[in-house]
Amino acid sequence: MCSLQTEENYLASMAFALPTDEIPPAQTTLFDISWQDVLIPLVAEFLSLKDLFNLRCCSQTAKRFVESAFELRKDINLAWNNSRNVELAFAVLGKCCRRVESLHLACCHWLTDDYLLPILAEKTRLRVVNLNGCVNITPLALQPIIFECKELRVLKLGKCQWLTTGAVDALTLRHSNLVEFDISHCTAIEERFLMIFFQKLNKINDLSLANTQSVTNQVLIQIANCCRGLEHINLVGCAAISDYGIYAIATHCTQLRSLLIQRCPRVTERSLAPLRKRAYIDRQRQIDMYLNDFYPSDFLIY
Repeated sequence: MCSLQTEENYLASMAFALPTDEIPPAQTTLFDISWQDVLIPLVAEFLSLKDLFNLRCCSQTAKRFVESAFELRKDINLAWNNSRNVELAFAVLGKCCRRVESLHLACCHWLTDDYLLPILAEKTRLRVVNLNGCVNITPLALQPIIFECKELRVLKLGKCQWLTTGAVDALTLRHSNLVEFDISHCTAIEERFLMIFFQKLNKINDLSLANTQSVTNQVLIQIANCCRGLEHINLVGCAAISDYGIYAIATHCTQLRSLLIQRCPRVTERSLAPLRKRAYIDRQRQIDMYLNDFYPSDFLIY
């Protein structure tokens, strides 16, 4: 009886079965498209980190896709991003990103050594590191950058009061190929270390020394003699410099394109006027009155 009932049920199911040509096909989703050949290079590369993290929350498949995209990502830009829980997102990037070349973290006040060191571990491809205004890290965070990142070309450490002369000395020994360097507002760096630094790093073309009180005429003369390819220099607030140093820069740095010189009271139009013909100067032309005549010093070596 049971076998008869089973056979009847089978025949009934066959009677109501859909024809083969009417069976709906399996549903295709976005993630069925090739990740490596299409989705990552043509879609993920054009999404911001915020977009990728939003997508990562959608499903387990989306999570795997985004983390695969992170593995190939070459740029991380969280500059000025101090939103809530951003440090957790940065920790995810530290685990997933393996080919980072540019790291922009300017003014990230949440950033500490504990968050930064994991993402620097084994990131030997780094070419650009921007830590301007990161006040809560220490020189310890620079060790992987100094000793492992042999392809480093751009380093920005403006307003990093924790920067020490020892770190600058280590940079001098290991990174002679830097082309852009920013140590604005770094008060701990002494003049003699800057002299040695610019003697070794003679490929720099973009330099920011704003509000660094150890910058003197002698430092500018060293820059002029060693960094002949200099194109941009920021000397805003360097009160110790005068026309002597600017004259040396103007004479030897023939490729100079911009000079930022606000709040330098000892620099006058006598040294700036010749530069105005070929470089941008952020200070308007002014008539210098009650100033002694300017002559290049006999004791300064150009």
